[in-house]
Amino acid sequence: MIRITSAIVIQDTELHFDFVTASGPGGQNVNKVASAAQLRFDASASATLTEAVRRRLAVLAGRRMTRDGVIVIQAQRFRSQEQNRRDAIERLVGLLREAATPPAFRRKTRPPRAATERRLEGKRHTAARKKDRVTTDE
Repeated sequence: MIRITSAIVIQDTELHFDFVTASGPGGQNVNKVASAAQLRFDASASATLTEAVRRRLAVLAGRRMTRDGVIVIQAQRFRSQEQNRRDAIERLVGLLREAATPPAFRRKTRPPRAATERRLEGKRHTAARKKDRVTTDE
C-alpha cells in the first residue's frame, strides 16, 4: 500500500510491472538481464482518485497515459531491476502528488491609482524632455 495523500492510497495490486532489457551501458549483461522496469497503473479504474485528480493527471502525464487511462512509466536509469522498480514507483508517486494538489486560485488585481499616476507622470516627463531637444541640421 502506497500513501500518496491522506485521501489517496494506491494498493500494491493496482501496480503492474513488466521487466524488459534496458538500452545503454552495461556491457554484455544488458543483453541478458531484463533490468528495465515498466510500470503500469490504471488511473481510470483506481477507486481512490477523484475525477478532478484524474483530469489533472491526464494533463501532467501527457504521452505517458494511454487512451484507456493507463499510465506507463519506463525506468531504466539503474542497472539493478529492484532500483529501477523503486524509481518507477517514486516517479508515479510524484506525478500523483502533483495531480492531487489543486491549482492555486488566481485572484485578479489592479494596480493602485498612485502607481498608475506615477507611471503616467514619468511618461509625461520623458515626452517633455524629448520635445525640448534641439535638433541640429548638418
